[in-house]
Amino acid sequence: MSVTEILQNIQFVVDAGGDKKAVLLDYSLWEELLTQLEDLEDAEEIRRLREAEEEVIPWEQAKGELRAQRVDV
Repeated sequence: MSVTEILQNIQFVVDAGGDKKAVLLDYSLWEELLTQLEDLEDAEEIRRLREAEEEVIPWEQAKGELRAQRVDV
């Protein structure tokens, strides 16, 4: 479900003056919105890491280094 579809299914709680004070949405929509936000955050982190000029090492090498430091992997 797209964010636009989620937004079309929300309801607003308004005060006596008609000002929006809160948002109501089904729990399943809330979960979907959280999933989309997490995916967006992950994509941004991947982009940032790809642009960084940091050394990348193989997982097996990383595990060996962590185990040498007595970190359980």
